[in-house]
Amino acid sequence: MQIQESVGATKTITTNGNGHVQEVVRQAHEELRQLLQQRAEVMRRIGTIKQTIAGLANLFGDSVLSDELLELVDRKSSGRQPGFTKSCRMILMEANRALSARDVCDRIQEKVPPMLARHKDPMASVTTVLNRLVAYGEAKAVALDNGRRAWLWVADSGPEVTAELAVPAPQ
Repeated sequence: MQIQESVGATKTITTNGNGHVQEVVRQAHEELRQLLQQRAEVMRRIGTIKQTIAGLANLFGDSVLSDELLELVDRKSSGRQPGFTKSCRMILMEANRALSARDVCDRIQEKVPPMLARHKDPMASVTTVLNRLVAYGEAKAVALDNGRRAWLWVADSGPEVTAELAVPAPQ
């Protein structure tokens, strides 16, 4: 392997027999693995807290939340329609079961019909967003009893909300 040390000068580094480089890579790999695990744990905790706050706001009204908190849990009305990702996130967060992409589309259609009208293929758009939420660690993809894929909001869940309890969506 060659690296350029300065203008015009090239230094050759061999990794054969060079335990130092391999040790640095091993340590970096381990730290990255630990950080990714911590991120997943933090995202689960954030999901739990957001669900709790959303539940309290549903019970007692948004007036119990400050403007800052409304914004943090994606409930603040800004006078414009919420973003597509934000809508998918809220629908998953408020659901008490795993939802298929069709379920999410249907709920968006009920709540904010014009939002789906802006998408050429709403099912593909919803599926893309749901998969992105999985990549962010905010949601989890599960298989329903009928073999179809569904998504579940990630939270520090007890036995009452698990993938095994996912109810198949009517087809």
